[in-house]
Amino acid sequence: MTAIKTVLVAGASGYLGRYAVKEFKERGYQVRALVRDPEKIKTTGAHGEPAVYDMIDEIVIGDVTNPESIKGICKGVEIVFSALGLTAPHPKHTSDDVDYLGNKRILDQAISEKVSRFIYVSVFNQDKMPEIPSIKAHERFVADLKQSGLSWSVIRPNGYFSDMGRFFSMAQSGHIFMIGEGEKKINPIHGADLAKVCVDAIDGECREIPVGGPDIYSFRETMEMAFNACGKTPWITPLPYWLAEGGLMVTGLFNRNLADLFSFAIEALKFDHLAPAYGTRHLKDFFAGLAKKTH
Repeated sequence: MTAIKTVLVAGASGYLGRYAVKEFKERGYQVRALVRDPEKIKTTGAHGEPAVYDMIDEIVIGDVTNPESIKGICKGVEIVFSALGLTAPHPKHTSDDVDYLGNKRILDQAISEKVSRFIYVSVFNQDKMPEIPSIKAHERFVADLKQSGLSWSVIRPNGYFSDMGRFFSMAQSGHIFMIGEGEKKINPIHGADLAKVCVDAIDGECREIPVGGPDIYSFRETMEMAFNACGKTPWITPLPYWLAEGGLMVTGLFNRNLADLFSFAIEALKFDHLAPAYGTRHLKDFFAGLAKKTH
């Protein structure tokens, strides 16, 4: 009988992290989850992601910006999966602190414990946005991972359904300001479908895997679909890029971290994000599910 393997899931309370916990557990792995707040994973997430508290074999309460709190995190672990990254502005920490240094602290321990595979979730189209701070941080880590001597996979999703969920929230308010004309296209992926790709990436050679979902929409079509799911008439006001970038400069004077996240959002709307299609779940159904939750 083969021994049960232990996987460390970093970023386990996030949108993708929860689906990864569920997928690893269903495939028979022992799951050790790194979370800052275990209460968070006891209930369903804002975008329908599962409550995974009861699926986890071992919870480590720690914060990657505090090295002491994650000491020994890779002991007895065969596989590390990290979907760890800053997704909202933080008063004290930057993308570099979390996306790069935080993951690096886990990688250093993974190297010393000789884990058999490290799976990291980065960004699609990174080569088109190399100066964006969050992309720089992710890619610095990818470079370190590739040089670590460990077996690795880098997953590059082009957008989560939870990202599209922000359009739904804006549509609920009755109005969306759209940067540009919204004609660029994307095929985002559901967290459960992406988690399958991530767990499949345990086997095989070291490689980067670009990932998208089954349906392609323009950003404008995505916003219109969000309005329709809310039962509201689409009201979308395009903003020229120069105006958004001017706003970004002003934001940067007051809140550097918020400006860094805005810069990614503005830059990402300038080109298509079409990645190889995986999965079976559809954005229209996801929006319908959110609408059901809010009624």
